[in-house]
Amino acid sequence: MFQIQRCATDPNSYKSLGDSFRTIFRIEGLFGFYKGILPPILAETPKRAVKFFTFEQYKKLLGYVSLSPALTFAIAGLGSGLTEAIVVNPFEVVKVGLQANRNKFTEQPSTMSYARHIIKKEGLGLQGLNKGFTATLGRHGVFNMVYFGFYYNVKNIVPVNKDPTLEFLRKFGIGLLSGTIASVINIPFDVAKSRIQGPQPVPGEIKYRTCFKTMATVYQEEGILALYKGLLPKIMRLGPGGAVMLLVYEYTYSWLQEN
Repeated sequence: MFQIQRCATDPNSYKSLGDSFRTIFRIEGLFGFYKGILPPILAETPKRAVKFFTFEQYKKLLGYVSLSPALTFAIAGLGSGLTEAIVVNPFEVVKVGLQANRNKFTEQPSTMSYARHIIKKEGLGLQGLNKGFTATLGRHGVFNMVYFGFYYNVKNIVPVNKDPTLEFLRKFGIGLLSGTIASVINIPFDVAKSRIQGPQPVPGEIKYRTCFKTMATVYQEEGILALYKGLLPKIMRLGPGGAVMLLVYEYTYSWLQEN
């Protein structure tokens, strides 16, 4: 929501993270915090499966090329992110549209009816259910490139600890840092994606159309910090979330290899 609002004078503007919680609860009720929850739930399992499966496949393919391990991890991460974006973008379009709706939870359309509305009105293409596709490619490609590249390269540098608890904390700390740094680097793409997929400033007039042009417009009209709107909640979600995701993947992968 921070990423959609254009400036402090925006009538829907939130002053801070705390203010956004209070305003949503007051106007939209408790369920206002759960708007647009079905699309990410539906996308989450295939999204994670695509992320890690394709990362391993790209890593194997890059094994045939004489690249350094550092570059291999980063490029494999980039490839997995671009592939992941293809899967998640339609879900993101529906999610952003539902979350931008300021009506009470009970007054807004269901996920399926809203998706049908987008398809009927705008189609399946880059103006409809796949709106903001290039920004989503940038968001996921850059995130995964930094996320996997940083994690595996730093993990190979920091010595392994023989104590299982300390080893877990070592991996968790590196994963936390990976998710945080990746979030900071990719958030301009996230802001561009939200502006393109969210409601336009003037109904019926498309202001935010392409990824880099949207970034340039936001920078020119609102300043550099506008490209980092929503950074705190993003870090709070993807910092620890990214660490947990990597650890679950690593320990599950090791268990499957052993059994």
